[in-house]
Amino acid sequence: MPRAGSHPLGLRRALPLEQFNPETRLRRIFQCGFIGDMADVHVGPARDARRFLDTDELVWFAEPSRESPAQALSGIREDQRFAAEVADGDPAYYAGVYGVYPLTLTVPGSRQSLQQLPVSGLTFVGVHPDERRRGVLTAMLRDHFERVRGGDWSGLSVLHASEPAIYGRHGYGVASLETRVTLSRGATFTAPTLEQEVSALRTRLVAAGEPGVTDRMKAAAQHAGALTLGSVVRELETYEMFGRDTPQTLRDKEPQRILFATRDGSDVGYAWFRRKQKWEEGRPDGTVEVGELVGDPAAELALLRRLVDLDLTSSVILNGRGVDDPVLAWAGGDRSIHGPTWDSLWIRLVDLSLAMERRGYAAPVDLVLEIEDAACAWNQGRWRLTVDEEGTGHLARTDDSPDLVLATQLLATAYLGSRSLEAARVAGLLVEQRAGAARELDDVLRMPLVAAAAVGF
Repeated sequence: MPRAGSHPLGLRRALPLEQFNPETRLRRIFQCGFIGDMADVHVGPARDARRFLDTDELVWFAEPSRESPAQALSGIREDQRFAAEVADGDPAYYAGVYGVYPLTLTVPGSRQSLQQLPVSGLTFVGVHPDERRRGVLTAMLRDHFERVRGGDWSGLSVLHASEPAIYGRHGYGVASLETRVTLSRGATFTAPTLEQEVSALRTRLVAAGEPGVTDRMKAAAQHAGALTLGSVVRELETYEMFGRDTPQTLRDKEPQRILFATRDGSDVGYAWFRRKQKWEEGRPDGTVEVGELVGDPAAELALLRRLVDLDLTSSVILNGRGVDDPVLAWAGGDRSIHGPTWDSLWIRLVDLSLAMERRGYAAPVDLVLEIEDAACAWNQGRWRLTVDEEGTGHLARTDDSPDLVLATQLLATAYLGSRSLEAARVAGLLVEQRAGAARELDDVLRMPLVAAAAVGF
């Protein structure tokens, strides 16, 4: 699972530990004086759930699950679990594992509208400690890219990264950022034009494990996702897996809670949280840890007002918030509540032409792009991007001179329309063969709002 903490309340997931692809290793042989023995790696479906789970727990050096493999892995389909084998490997473990969650991602539509696309969510990625630097991760990613290219994934692979230095070398780019927000109990929020909508909402608290709760959560996520750039919606099975408490997840903790916001009988938002009890000199000093706050703006505002008014608590921590999150404006400024900023969603343009044609554009353009992509050779080379008056794009091969020369991960970074290619040009990260071309591409990719942080998976 590419990043610890992708579970809404901080439960573990696996990550890839291999650091270098073969080309990088060869370039560094004279720098570090070491190169691992390259293995003959075979990647295919993971038939043994026990072995898959044991490998995951070994990579994460985690407390072994007390659930059966079928239960522990219930959120990821059997046909979406994959494993790497090497001839001389430990028979009790796979050399490496990875999995895929079918996800829905909200991306730019034509003329700065929004649309939702099916994408492949890379997760549970791990390499056995004995097999690092032998090409296992590279082999698994190549297998993944081939499957994405041949499947109904809009040409897109997405992930959260535990070690960000790894994925850029394999063509992923950081398309959105996230932060953590801390609020004091009793904080007030000002949003005059939302008050009428907020007054029409009803909020109710339930336990995450109650029957039907995960169906309601997904419905609310789908509602919010249609309105929120960069939003990710999971499959129902994944909500069920994350929402199921075990003796390990409950140790010294309360059960996971869900606070729903409903409008006219329909769920339009939820807060997924736990409270941590604490007392200081006889006074309550508990913390509300919110893993996910999902909804339309009015729903999120109504939920926030409930969260900062829970008894026996003194603070509310909101994880996974966007860097331009409305809560920063509602609370009157970000100096005292804004936490550190880090990468949220990474995107990989596996099938470049399909991915670029599935998103929409803000204005007409005619640009020639020279794309550098060593891992997906079918993307390498020159492409002409043309966009019509309706904001529909077309990408075709060309021999014309390029306007821009850039690595595929830079284009992935700009895919959601929130990050600047002109900034990359100023930083010396791309080559502009025709003056102004980077700004032209920015103009047609750009969206009016910054992409929200993506929920974990």
